[in-house]
Amino acid sequence: MASGCGCGGGNGGSGGCGSSAKAAPMTASVAEVEPVQYAPAQAAPVAVDEAPAELIASSEQEWPIISVNGVSITPQTMAQELQYHPAGSREEALYQAARALVIRELLQQRIAELGLSLQVGAGENEEEAATRLLLEQEVQVPHCDEATCLRYYDSNRARFHSAPLLAVRHILLECAPDDAEARSLAHVQAELLLERLDQFPGSFAELAQKYSACPSKEQGGSLGQISKGQTVPELERQLFALPAGLCSKPLESRYGWHVISVDQRIDGQPLPYEAVATAIRTQLQQGVWQKALVQYLQTLIGAADIRGIRLQGADSPLVQ
Repeated sequence: MASGCGCGGGNGGSGGCGSSAKAAPMTASVAEVEPVQYAPAQAAPVAVDEAPAELIASSEQEWPIISVNGVSITPQTMAQELQYHPAGSREEALYQAARALVIRELLQQRIAELGLSLQVGAGENEEEAATRLLLEQEVQVPHCDEATCLRYYDSNRARFHSAPLLAVRHILLECAPDDAEARSLAHVQAELLLERLDQFPGSFAELAQKYSACPSKEQGGSLGQISKGQTVPELERQLFALPAGLCSKPLESRYGWHVISVDQRIDGQPLPYEAVATAIRTQLQQGVWQKALVQYLQTLIGAADIRGIRLQGADSPLVQ
């Protein structure tokens, strides 16, 4: 298959479908720690609530009439902002766009009130720089100390393991995902191949060369070293639950049916605190930052005269 079968690796890689190299020796992999998403200080910060959309507008109005401390949010501005807020309905998208514009206006008014002097950084425009400076000055974020990070590590040890690794061979019996008849025939063929392998365990490479639709057939079906994230999700879930040896039943993916042999399996090992301390601190600090930012925005909302849209905190500050 020209685009690969999604079984791990790519043409010319050190493992996986289409690899021209022999399977690489099994080695320890990097820590499997959840990636951290940062909340950038930009012109349209994160939403301050998840309440149902509620705009004050009559059925005759295509665009709501919204103002922030007497400054109107124009229909033209809402129309431009709408494209950045895909949603299940126009009403929900319009609410999200209007909410973002209200927050943006609140921040700009606060910037003007404080008279902040700007230092525009690389890749920023003046508005982004002003918003960043405002949040740096007014959003106080407690620092996550070593004791907090250690407590988090001790309470979540199961999350901090090296990634499991598999050395896998497969035979792909290719068929389109929407071709029920071809899928049924491929499944029968896969079962017959498993019966053959039970009788002649040393024939895997020969059968892969003859029947597999994956470029890995040139290496006897070897996908090399596989870690999580290298295969399509529906195959990965099944693969990493397998013990070493020939899988007793075919595995199905969007590409067809796979006859699988796990030649070697290395389960993830617990990682010491020192190996994950930076990731833990970053994750905890991001959570603290997000909470502080939401509280700050709610305070601005509570102190403002906002008309035409109901937002959490519109009556009074939620954080004293």
